[in-house]
Parts: sequence; structure tokens; C-alpha cells
Amino acid sequence: MDLKVIEGIVEAVLFASGDSVSLEKLSVVTEIDKKTLKLIIDNMSISYNKASRGLMIRELDGSYQLCTKKEYGQYISMLYTSRKKQGLSQPALETLAIIAYKQPVTRAEIEKIRGVNPDGVLLKLLEKNLIMEAGRSDVPGKPKLYGTTEEFLRSFGFRSIKDLPMLEMNEIESVVAELPVD
Repeated sequence: MDLKVIEGIVEAVLFASGDSVSLEKLSVVTEIDKKTLKLIIDNMSISYNKASRGLMIRELDGSYQLCTKKEYGQYISMLYTSRKKQGLSQPALETLAIIAYKQPVTRAEIEKIRGVNPDGVLLKLLEKNLIMEAGRSDVPGKPKLYGTTEEFLRSFGFRSIKDLPMLEMNEIESVVAELPVD
């Protein structure tokens, strides 16, 4: 199959999906092995970034999504003025940082670090799809474990959770205390 045809298929699938599509799924659709397809998509991404186009291909934890470049965000927001996103409160940012760095983490562990009950904040983060229930702990009572979502990666511009800066837990707590409130 011609390279331009493969790129066209990838572009069409990513556009039609609207969400991220795994490399495995793209490999099945294009009938190209994952290693070769990853190289093709990486080259497409470089090409999108070099060109003065409004779109880019973003990698999200082994999946890919066609997105608008940040510099065109203001124009997109004019289209959707009624859908203004509210920023996160300081407690939400603190809780989100703890979950991102310690995941999977229980509510009790979050409360121990922050010193306050995180229930309301956890609900807000779940509603915004920034965190998810990531299973149950094996300790008595089987408390829920929380982790970040693909929406978290997308919102904060990370390709994977491995892109978070490396910090020790005491550093995380001091960084969280300095996070800006939107």
C-alpha cells in the first residue's frame, strides 16, 4: 500500500473518531505492523507540526488523536462561547497532583497527605473525567483506588504519566502548595 494512502487512512480514522485511537486498532485498520505504523504516525506528527496547519497528532499513552494546535484555541473557543470550562480550585489541583504522582491511591492516603477530607474534590475530578476509579485495594474494607485518565493527559499536555517531572513525595507536597488557581 502506498505511504500517502496509509497516511490518509490514519488521518481519516483519527478525524472520524474524535477521541484517541490505540496503535493496535490503527494497525488492524491499516493492516500495517505496529512498529512500521508508529514510524509513519510519528513522521505525520512531525509534518503536521512543521506546517502552518491548525491540526496536530497527539500521542496519549500509546494512542493517537487528531487535535487542534494550542495557538488556534482562541478561535475554537469563539465557536463554543457557551461551553466555558471552569478552572480547577486549589484543593482540586492538590488532590489531582497527589493522584497523578502516587496512583493508584486511596481516598485515605489522599486525606493523610492533604490533611482534609477529599470526598467533594474527588467527585468534581471524577465529573471532569480527570480521574477514574482504578480498582480496589487489597487492605481490609477494599477501598477504591484512584488514577488519572486520558483526559488528564490531554488537558495537561502529557503523552503519558511518565512525562510528569520526577519528584520525591515531600517535593510533591511543596509543589502542590505553589500550584496556581485558574
